[in-house]
Amino acid sequence: MRNVVRVLVFLAYILALAAGFLLFAEPAPPKADARDRVAGIVGKIVKADYGDDRPALRRLYDELAPYTAQPGDARFASRVRYWRGFALWRRVLNGFNDKSPREEQEADLAGCVAEFDEALAKDPAFVDARVGKTSCLLSFWMLDRENQEKRDRATKEFAVLKEDAKTTASENPRVILMVAAGLWFAPADKGGGHDKALEMYQQGLRAARAKTAKADPLDPSWGEPELLSNIAWAHLNKETPDLDAAEANVRAALDIVPYWHYARDILMKQIRDAREGKAKTASGSS
Repeated sequence: MRNVVRVLVFLAYILALAAGFLLFAEPAPPKADARDRVAGIVGKIVKADYGDDRPALRRLYDELAPYTAQPGDARFASRVRYWRGFALWRRVLNGFNDKSPREEQEADLAGCVAEFDEALAKDPAFVDARVGKTSCLLSFWMLDRENQEKRDRATKEFAVLKEDAKTTASENPRVILMVAAGLWFAPADKGGGHDKALEMYQQGLRAARAKTAKADPLDPSWGEPELLSNIAWAHLNKETPDLDAAEANVRAALDIVPYWHYARDILMKQIRDAREGKAKTASGSS
């Protein structure tokens, strides 16, 4: 009997300790709270991208790290991974304009490819992760044009994305944007060329403007201003530039995101410089 009492006392002690731990330990945030926190970080990532705030993009990438290990559904995990990859991806794209060190670019590219791979592993149908991965692989190759392995890997991923653009992702403006950007540099006899790219950019713009409300706040919805800026760039850089069309489209992009560094400070300046060059040429020939 005495032994039984000792066992009961010991069990009571263990239960008391457990109750105290539960009382004072910080409770795990409920899933809805975690989603809200991630959504808040995502909004900051998008803003930092447009604002060319590369240090913030790195910091926000790190802020998402705790949510990669949280238990939950695969869809949520894939979106966390996507936005971590997006933050590094946009550090790279902004870094190209800022002429950031090559070693830093390569590290960011390796990181964003890894994050997008994780997103695809958790949700193989998540085509937006393939968009980011394809862009990062192409950028990797751009840094090392003589590397055949990098070229083959990027080309393979781009081919998959082209098929997605014809089938399951035919109305996804970000997929269309990525494919159109690739077609700009492809020869006409291979289905590419400037006219084909512009046609696809316009298709993507229509898809972006027809978008419906997102079912999930963590799903990417960017695209319309990016398509407008790509259309502007295409009109500026085609064989016979259309500077009026270029300026109209970049202004439309800035109507949506007035603080977008690339559109406001880089692309618009290129258009103005082209106008000045054209005016000088005209005055010199008169």
